[in-house]
Amino acid sequence: MAYKQLKLWFDGDLAELLANKFSENNIELDKVSFVQNVTEKSEPLELKDRVECIADELKSHLSGDIEKDVHYFMQILGPENEKETGMFKEFYWIMPLAKYVEKYGLEHFDLSMQAIYEITKRNTGEYTIRPFLEHHQDQTLATLLNWSKDPNKHVRRLSSEGVRPRLPWANKLDAFIEDPTPILPILENLKDDPSKYVQKSVANCLNDILKDNPEVGKNVLESWSKDAGKERKWIIKHALRSLIKKKDMWAINLTQG
Repeated sequence: MAYKQLKLWFDGDLAELLANKFSENNIELDKVSFVQNVTEKSEPLELKDRVECIADELKSHLSGDIEKDVHYFMQILGPENEKETGMFKEFYWIMPLAKYVEKYGLEHFDLSMQAIYEITKRNTGEYTIRPFLEHHQDQTLATLLNWSKDPNKHVRRLSSEGVRPRLPWANKLDAFIEDPTPILPILENLKDDPSKYVQKSVANCLNDILKDNPEVGKNVLESWSKDAGKERKWIIKHALRSLIKKKDMWAINLTQG
């Protein structure tokens, strides 16, 4: 099958796919208007703006009531993703739903958390969660700390990926660049996680921390290095990859100890 640029998946065809999913669940939506608007408005846009365009059109074509619309989203999500891959290839169509929650759900905290919890089991909530961390930090951190002990690996991964201070393609979390200590309890819960998918996220979060707060990051990794099993050793080594590349002797010694 020929390669198709990611942004090109977010077009009138995706609008039609979404409209059909709503129709199959007896949810009213003017399909002709929805598909036409998305087709015309998305054509000149890049990926992020295309996703946002579809989210905006969903808001204007569904009930316009955040609580009702989010409940509609939950009805069309379908089966969870059992794998550690496929978030974008198989579940890309969920991204506009996540953007809707990110953009319009801030004043509906509990409802939005329920939606993000379900979305991330299929696509990802790592971008959606960030405005909630900025505007409702304590509440969102408490939720993510709870999620770090969830049976679902996608939910556990979100708890660390969502708090990354320097998550690529997302706004930086300046509060955690300045002081990452509020996110450390989440990482502590995940330091021996059996899922490679989660391990990679924890390591990437620590790699972010090391860039801005090297002493905090080093203290965490030194404490983790004691009695570390294979999962934790992998996390430590992956977290230190940037320092190892720079031939930092502290990092090299820690991973060889």
